[in-house]
Amino acid sequence: MKRFALIGAAGYIAPRHLKAIKDTGNVLVVALDRSDSVGVLDSYFPDADFFTEFERFDRHLEKLKRADKKQAVDYVSICSPNYLHDAHVRFALRIGANVICEKPLVLNPWNIDGLDEIERESKGKINTILQLRLHPAIIELKERVDSAGEDKIHDVDLTYITSRGHWYMVSWKGDMEKSGGIATNIGIHFFDMLAWIFGDVKKNIVHIREPKRAAGFLELEKARVRWFLSLERDDLPVKPEAGKPMTYRSITVDGQEVEFSGGFTDLHTESYKKILAGDGFGTKDVMPSVKIASDIRSTELIGLKGEYHPILKSIKF
Repeated sequence: MKRFALIGAAGYIAPRHLKAIKDTGNVLVVALDRSDSVGVLDSYFPDADFFTEFERFDRHLEKLKRADKKQAVDYVSICSPNYLHDAHVRFALRIGANVICEKPLVLNPWNIDGLDEIERESKGKINTILQLRLHPAIIELKERVDSAGEDKIHDVDLTYITSRGHWYMVSWKGDMEKSGGIATNIGIHFFDMLAWIFGDVKKNIVHIREPKRAAGFLELEKARVRWFLSLERDDLPVKPEAGKPMTYRSITVDGQEVEFSGGFTDLHTESYKKILAGDGFGTKDVMPSVKIASDIRSTELIGLKGEYHPILKSIKF
């Protein structure tokens, strides 16, 4: 049984990590969040110690480590805001623990080099969550693309619209410096999936870069990709009932829809199983998607041309 600490226990994604820790037969011994709205711990690990101050959390882990090596934590799971991931990964490595970090591992590709250096000097290993690589439909798509051969260039349309309320822009997620913007905060997994399946980036064009929308064109080794991301409820092709959020995901490859709307529930648990077996995704795996998202933030906007996403024809800007 492995012993876990968790940073960001009050966050949106934390329950998936708590479930994964429990489902894999392990135990959470300590958690941290500056918010104390962490009643969710009662459903998984009611005996876990909890801190709202990082300094006390740090001291507690150090005391466990020095009191008895068997009491030290083996893994630190990181669910904190994006801009803190880098620092929290470094902290986990310094105390001799392995790391399981939510997306994105870092906001900028050059930060990965620093983490690689610290990882080499430490006893721990950096793992990150790239759950779409474990989705059966995505695995099947990769096998289909691989079997089509190196010379086949596919046409891909990616659409991801997930409605968010006014709170989003007030929170850290609405702050470009803290979240990396919409392309990083909600797009990073899709960019990882695209690079994993279709290869390295040859061209990265951005048509729209707004707080709640982004769109562009990626030319990859095996694909031409038109992508569109949005947090706007009005962009949904099917309007939700009043007061209810809704998410719309769509990927078409050569005009054929890839059905992957379901099957997300247990992907974090599957990720943990692979990590605990020594087969997790590390820094080299995340580099392509981090670079894509970083370039989207910094590249010069180009006016809409023939490659723009078809859904943009129906949207009023």
